[in-house]
Amino acid sequence: MGGTKAAAVEIEVAGHTVRLSSPDRVIYPGRGFTKADVFHYYLAVGDGIMRALRHRPTTLQRFPEGIEGEMFFQKRVPARGVPPWVETARINFPSGRSADELCPADLAHVAWAAQMGTIVFHPWPVRAADVDRPDELRIDLDPQPGTDFADAVTAAGELRALLDELGATGWPKTSGGRGVHVYLRIEPRWTFTEVRRATIALARELERRRPDLITTAWWKEERGAHVFVDYNQMARDRTIACAYSLRANARATVSTPVTWDELPDVDPDDFHLGSVPARLAGGDPHAGIDERPWDITPLLEWADRDDATGSGDLPYPPDHPKMPGEPKRVQPSRARPDPA
Repeated sequence: MGGTKAAAVEIEVAGHTVRLSSPDRVIYPGRGFTKADVFHYYLAVGDGIMRALRHRPTTLQRFPEGIEGEMFFQKRVPARGVPPWVETARINFPSGRSADELCPADLAHVAWAAQMGTIVFHPWPVRAADVDRPDELRIDLDPQPGTDFADAVTAAGELRALLDELGATGWPKTSGGRGVHVYLRIEPRWTFTEVRRATIALARELERRRPDLITTAWWKEERGAHVFVDYNQMARDRTIACAYSLRANARATVSTPVTWDELPDVDPDDFHLGSVPARLAGGDPHAGIDERPWDITPLLEWADRDDATGSGDLPYPPDHPKMPGEPKRVQPSRARPDPA
């Protein structure tokens, strides 16, 4: 006979009652972490994750049966079966379609999502007050084959120096894998297209300074053993796992904020479901991220300079509509030469 299934429980979170069903379901088989462990992890890191999610439309990466089971991204909150206090924000996709996404107003929203099998939270870089103008510029340093986390850390150090020159503050975190993310809080004055353009200009400047280490090449066949600055993370409808989000890997790692000084010495595998709550209790390295939004005008001036010298736009993701000024979206090895 099988064991008795644990009964559902009701837990008060941020003034709301959240039901936790199947609390003993194993979500991370390699670590033995259960659905209750995931749920209570998110309560324990509430201050940190709400700093990352508050009033941001958020895509949910759900694994109802655990990380080895079916996975899907939920971009629409269903019209029925949802607590009346759950808030949403309407976002517009590049296709022209729209969706009402979860928009966490308090920690109960995170707890409800965890009850629904959410492991990874993917917020948009906007707030509900203006879903078309990002207030967060995200720099994704992605090590390519032949490079590793240490190379991403070195690239992050180059980025830090460049941001210092610009008078901007970057807020680094581990990706939960091999990469490094650096966030800038910016004034919500520019469109996605403009913020992406600024990100490309920043990435190109990094590439100029360290061509041996950093690349902006969109096509994998052109990247080589470099750290890729994924500028398309700032395209509309592209999202990154937020600070304090779990990742869906066997190690149950967490995308974890770090200080610039500690970044060179951390091992991203040390940050996991079992260790991060105690770390956050000692202070959040991203506590000041909202204090001084930055004006990206210097980056847009760099973009104008690049345009004038023939370095214009770069390819968008394959599922994005063709954009004005975008180069041919075809793998270079398969491109046909232009007719004479």
